[in-house]
Amino acid sequence: MPADWTAIEQLPATKLTELFAADAGRLGSLSLDVAGIHFDWSKTHLTKDAVAAFEALAKAQDLAGKREALFAGKVINTTEGRSVTHVAERGEGAEEDVAKAQALHARMRALIDAIDAEALGPIAHILHVGIGGSALGPDLLVDALGRESGRYDVAIVSNVDGSALEEVFAKFDPTATLLVVASKTFTTKETMLNAESVLQWMAEGGVEDVYGRVVALTASPDKAVEWGVDETRVLPFADSVGGRYSLWSSIGFPAALALGWDEFADLLEGAAEMDRHFKQTALGQNAPALAAFADLYYAQVRHCETRATFAYDERLRLLPSYLQQLEMESNGKGVTIDGQPLTRPSAPITWGGVGTDAQHAVFQLLHQGTHLVPVEFVAVIEPGDTLSEDHHRQLLLNAFAQGAALMAGRDNADKARAYSGDRPSSTILLDTLDARTLGALIAFYEHRTFVSGVLIGINSFDQFGVELGKEMAKAADAGGQEFDVSTTDLIKRAFG
Repeated sequence: MPADWTAIEQLPATKLTELFAADAGRLGSLSLDVAGIHFDWSKTHLTKDAVAAFEALAKAQDLAGKREALFAGKVINTTEGRSVTHVAERGEGAEEDVAKAQALHARMRALIDAIDAEALGPIAHILHVGIGGSALGPDLLVDALGRESGRYDVAIVSNVDGSALEEVFAKFDPTATLLVVASKTFTTKETMLNAESVLQWMAEGGVEDVYGRVVALTASPDKAVEWGVDETRVLPFADSVGGRYSLWSSIGFPAALALGWDEFADLLEGAAEMDRHFKQTALGQNAPALAAFADLYYAQVRHCETRATFAYDERLRLLPSYLQQLEMESNGKGVTIDGQPLTRPSAPITWGGVGTDAQHAVFQLLHQGTHLVPVEFVAVIEPGDTLSEDHHRQLLLNAFAQGAALMAGRDNADKARAYSGDRPSSTILLDTLDARTLGALIAFYEHRTFVSGVLIGINSFDQFGVELGKEMAKAADAGGQEFDVSTTDLIKRAFG
């Protein structure tokens, strides 16, 4: 039987300013601090009654049982018959899964030590090729935390467009480059084509043993060895770790290499701290749960089709792209976990950008457009630069003021200059941006996505929707495949 959303759908649509006026304790009840991160949902339409209604829904959907199953490493990815063990990479899963993850981490650390000791020769550049979860996570980590590490130059290439590789070739010395190939199956077409092109570039640049400069990150180690990588430079990870949840595994190798192992260990511990909070804390004071409640309220009750995240910190500029895959690949589903048609909205479209740039590009629609878009601001108290403190002060004041303006609005006799207000936002404010807080932040988003999936009754851990287009591209490449007249014409125009 479908979950009963009646109590949630019947919540009164009280204006945000009225909610603050009626409840002097609103801020305290809808904000909390976890792992060096402050969360504030007071400018959303959540209320004590709304939280209670979602808690009742969570009980009906057995969120507690499914959460326990997640941390126990049970088979909760039912469509693929797999357990889900990314939390074990942080030390918070089933004992057997944690032991396996720690052994693989030790293997990765040993290889990093060997590379640092120049066992593979002098290495200055790391060229990581992967796509989707094999690229987005490492890219976020290196960009956010590795700007001043000075250990290695790192480039992460996902696009099969040759221009992406050529841009790196122009900057890197092939004789001082380590190629890292990241693919869960080690069959991903785009990744393997990019890897072959890198090998060719290295050979043409004077590297005699190109395969001696390759590290493979995969859940299919036999395929990597068959492709030509020595077994000692294959870093496996468990098949039960999904691609978009894999940065904690050997997929995080380029980040661990670039940042140093201690930083990677701090990343894991920050995530583990959020894991413990999610596992042990009542839902009414649980950061991932409260965030999911707000997300679901706007998607299911207010029928908001999108949600926007704006990082008011240049170091987090890749966060919106990372969240797009995490949330839309996880919860962009059309059937329930029982295989029945989903009769209510699934995940909203996740998008965003970087403040203050976005204010001069898309905030017009957010303030005065006809679409209601919940906004999330992510900011950091400690600046990441050494310039005049006014830079960071203006950055943060803009973030805070935008949330206030979205809520308050402003009337004007000239309607073109009027702001309706009552537009929701939440704020996530990190004390500082380091490996520990970034690990906690990413884990928060993972568990938030999990809660939303459970409450709407879907499997957040498969992704069959990405397969059809890939299969048709392979068929088009092989020839002899009939397509619609439009696609056939496009192929003919492009290739003759």
